[in-house]
Amino acid sequence: MDIKDIQNLIRFVSKAEVAEVSIKQDDIEIKIKTLASVPAQVASQQFYVPQAPVAQAAAPQAPVATPTNNSPQEEDNSNLITVKSPMIGTFYRSAGPGKEPFVGVGDSIAPGKVLCIVEAMKLFNEIESEISGKIVKILVDDASPVEYDQPLFLVDPA
Repeated sequence: MDIKDIQNLIRFVSKAEVAEVSIKQDDIEIKIKTLASVPAQVASQQFYVPQAPVAQAAAPQAPVATPTNNSPQEEDNSNLITVKSPMIGTFYRSAGPGKEPFVGVGDSIAPGKVLCIVEAMKLFNEIESEISGKIVKILVDDASPVEYDQPLFLVDPA
């Protein structure tokens, strides 16, 4: 079982609203428990809950443009590729506090390059690039909660 299988399992459990899943393959055993399966008092003691305002947790909203508005920024964004979060979790730009971010605006990326980490259920998942290009914009603040399929980066393809 590789990391992609584990990520898919986490996605499945969160969408299926299952309280608990246990899987054993060869010498590996994985147990996933959702907060719904843990009493509220215990959950507050065992799990880290980011203290962020609700407004920061929402996905960024694109400005509404009128048909006559042809700003250069809109034209530039038409060829950009959006890198989205493959899971629900907490977004981190670096491997730890005080460490260099994996990527910054203007950095060139290639397939396999680590872009960020998304922490989900105490697992730190490295999100790798599947495309080549240049980072144009980082859409999420460090240590912010992210949703499944939420845009994280805008990339100008090479």
